[in-house]
Amino acid sequence: MTSTVVVGGFFGDEGKGKIVSYLAMKDNPAIVARGGAGPNAGHTIEYKNKKYKVRMLPSAFLNKKTRLLIGPGVLVDPKVLFNEIKEFNTSDRTFVDSQCGIIEERHTVEDSSGRLKSSLGTTGSGTGPANAERAMRTLKMAKDINSLALYLEDVPHAINMALQQNDRVLVEGTQGTFLSLWHGTYPYVTSKDVTASAICADIGLGPKNVDDVIIVFKAYVTRVGTGPLKGELSPDEISVKGWKEFGTVTGRLRRASEFDFDLAKRSIMLNTATQIAITKLDVLFPQCYQKTSYDELPDNAKRFIKSIEENLKVPVTLIGTGPDVNDIIDMRQSKNS
Repeated sequence: MTSTVVVGGFFGDEGKGKIVSYLAMKDNPAIVARGGAGPNAGHTIEYKNKKYKVRMLPSAFLNKKTRLLIGPGVLVDPKVLFNEIKEFNTSDRTFVDSQCGIIEERHTVEDSSGRLKSSLGTTGSGTGPANAERAMRTLKMAKDINSLALYLEDVPHAINMALQQNDRVLVEGTQGTFLSLWHGTYPYVTSKDVTASAICADIGLGPKNVDDVIIVFKAYVTRVGTGPLKGELSPDEISVKGWKEFGTVTGRLRRASEFDFDLAKRSIMLNTATQIAITKLDVLFPQCYQKTSYDELPDNAKRFIKSIEENLKVPVTLIGTGPDVNDIIDMRQSKNS
């Protein structure tokens, strides 16, 4: 039995999609299950000079042997889901739990105007209004939607049966720890908890069946939309550093600051992380670009990684050194030996 949960350590945009894609191809899990809020979370994956963007499917679609499951705690927009199933040709291996809540057009209309949009900077995906209805017990479920009938699955049962059969299960979280409704910078947060515990609850994975929690930190901090960001840099400073990025779902310019060790420590605590993945090290240290061996890193990059391990008391096992899925330094075996 091997299960690994991947979650974001800051405000989203940490590169979880890249890490999940890499693990899906490297470790060949039988199932990759997505927890989190819904299509308000976008993941970007680059592979062989092609860029993919997903909002509903798990980021493991590049591995054609892996089943792609969406847990009952996740909201589903059928239009977005069907578009991605068609684009990535995953109709034979995509399954949605019958108890997933359904986002309708009226939810996206409500989410795209008024206080939610103007004050909180929501994505307009309909996620917040739909989750509010779910709390009121009036939201439609996936089992009520005829077009989803062929894709329905008891996701918690499938996951736990896979573990009983000693198959690998990879769990994909969305957003980031400090966008959690409970633990984030309220009210500038998403509409539910997105820490590791909640992501597991979303898919029906009990705490005793979790082997590892990989927390993903970018080499610097970014945030889309409103809300506090300690040490925020000006747009000019962001451009000079080469940190200019845009949100996958919204297309909005991401705000940025230096790596925040205090935030990272709290994130480690809240998620009980056992491993750390650092992404975009090559943006911070350009000499790291596309390196796949730790020994090839320049001294300043090694010092940065060492400072993270010393401050956070958790090993850095995966290091992103470029945009491609395989631009990774994988140190899991050396750290575990």
